[in-house]
This record gives sequence, structure tokens and C-alpha cells, in this order.
Amino acid sequence: MTVKLIKQMIDACRLGKRACDMMPPLPKDVLPSYIHVLDTVHTLEAAGGPCACPTSARWAATARRDPYCQEMEAKGYLTKSASPDDGRVTYITATEAGRQLWDKYDTQYFSELLPALQDIPEEDAACMIRTIETLYQVLAERRNNVGKQ
Repeated sequence: MTVKLIKQMIDACRLGKRACDMMPPLPKDVLPSYIHVLDTVHTLEAAGGPCACPTSARWAATARRDPYCQEMEAKGYLTKSASPDDGRVTYITATEAGRQLWDKYDTQYFSELLPALQDIPEEDAACMIRTIETLYQVLAERRNNVGKQ
């Protein structure tokens, strides 16, 4: 690793942010985090429901207090209900409006990108993901430790 390569990695991250900024504009009342929450709900529902496993139950319990989930419920994108068996567990379900929003801004968009990105080997994509996650962790730790030394 060299300083030059680290700078190129940071430049690539800036380019990645610009790429994210080119995603289709969301409706006025929708935040990008809503799409991420809807994607998580969809993934959990496809696996058998939001409370089908311990990880899902923990996510559902967290989402019960998550301000995005509260906003999304108020806007009609999610419904929340307590488990009849355990009141500490909250079931989170996408409404029809939430499913349509997710389908348009997640499924359709990424499906349209797929043919153009088909030539990138999965190993390269996985390596990019790991590298960006590691870079982020290192920078976050350094940022949190600034001034503590």
C-alpha cells in the first residue's frame, strides 16, 4: 500500500458518491433511508416474515423505535403490529404503497442496471465492497480517536 494508492481509493469513493447521486430522484416525501428500510422488510418477508429468526426479531424490535419506521408508518409505507404471542416483538410489514415504492426505486432500477454491469466479475464486486467497508471502518475509528491521544 502506498500513499498514492490511498489517495486513489479516496478519489474512487468520491466517484462512488457521485454515482449514488445519479440514482433516480425520490418523491418529495421519501428519504433514501426509506428505500433501504423497505428493502430490509422485503428481504425478511421473502425469508418467511420479519420475525422468522432471531436476527429478524432484533431488527423488528429496533425498528419499532426507529424514527424512519415511525415516519414511514405515518406516511403509509409500513404497518407495525405487536406479536400476539410476545408484546415485545413488533411485526413490520410493507403496505401496498411501500411495496410499489420499493419496486420502482429498488427492483426496477437495479434490474435495469444489471445488463450494463454484467461484465464485472462477482469476485471483483465483492472485493470492492470489502475494501470500501474496511476503508470506512479505518476512517471512522481514526475520526472517533482524534483528540483522544
